[in-house]
Amino acid sequence: MNLEHVISDEVLEQADQELYNNGHGVAYNSISYFLEKGDVKFLKHREDAKVFVEANVSDYDNYPVIHAASLQELISGIPYGRYLENEITNSSFKNLSIMNEKNFAYLKDNIKYHGFGETLREELEIQLKKGDPEFRLPFKTEVNKRELEATLHFKKSDSTDMYFFNKYDVRTATERGDQTMAQTFYLNKGRGVTLKEAYNLLNGRSVHKELTDKQDQKYQAWIQLNLGAEDKNGNFERKQFHQNYGFDLKEALSYYPIKEMTNETEKEKLVRSLEKGNLQMVTMEASGEDIKIFMEANPQYKSLNLYNSKMQTLNQEQRQELMQRPEMKGMDQKQEKEQKQALDKEGQPEKKQGRAAEKKSQEQGELLPKKRTINKKGPTV
Repeated sequence: MNLEHVISDEVLEQADQELYNNGHGVAYNSISYFLEKGDVKFLKHREDAKVFVEANVSDYDNYPVIHAASLQELISGIPYGRYLENEITNSSFKNLSIMNEKNFAYLKDNIKYHGFGETLREELEIQLKKGDPEFRLPFKTEVNKRELEATLHFKKSDSTDMYFFNKYDVRTATERGDQTMAQTFYLNKGRGVTLKEAYNLLNGRSVHKELTDKQDQKYQAWIQLNLGAEDKNGNFERKQFHQNYGFDLKEALSYYPIKEMTNETEKEKLVRSLEKGNLQMVTMEASGEDIKIFMEANPQYKSLNLYNSKMQTLNQEQRQELMQRPEMKGMDQKQEKEQKQALDKEGQPEKKQGRAAEKKSQEQGELLPKKRTINKKGPTV
């Protein structure tokens, strides 16, 4: 059994989250010198730790259990070798604690993953060194040539010196008119909606995400903002369509003669783009000619919204003309009626929220009638 151990960066990053979520019982494999992710287990209850240790006794595994409420306690509780000791003594940890150094690396990657790039890196490090209970970072950019502003919120843990990126506010000009929309988006265990996905949600589109329930079980679902209703905090309410709801994006795409669907690589790119909530242009064949169509996922009605190059909505007759499956020519009219009623309802002016209803238009004679537009309220995520 080793009396000294080197703790990997991956374990320290994992510990940031686990300790924050009260996984203070730490079982580590004392047989291993270099402790990797699979060698350390974080447990919330003593009984869980006991069961785990008893089930993992062998010639290759021996798990003592320590209690740690912070990374510093974790490192102090696990005897470490000369390598790690030298790292602590001779590196930049003289200026920042191990905890803050790992915290900075984690947060830097986390905000980059969520679409904020690397421009906030310097200011993030400055704020971490200050040690305030919480701080904010402003961010500005453009998406689809429209201005977007965001404010990232960071808060210090009550039990450790670790900071967490737990939410961000977004304000953006929308694609339909000169409206400004706003929302606050929350992160769960470092994961949430990306900035581009937030923009798409504020423009009425749906985004496909992996979510976690109260039992910490992961599942797939489409999310969409109800731009006609707000919660008590002033955010738009969120609609969710679980993986068991029955919307199959690839099946919906297969109804149309989409050229990109004939190439597996292009097909996967199209699916991923629609899952992120993007308005995606595709090429279809109509009357022997190639035409450009814009589309977006509509999971609520288990279908796709289609538009022409002028962003006018295709009506049911025009959609059926494009459908390549003969059995789909008589698409359920009830579904079409429900969708129309929903659009009408969302387009109603809301006096309490100060929204002005846009004029509805439907022009016949073109491949795509003019798209129904919905006046939307200011952003909240």
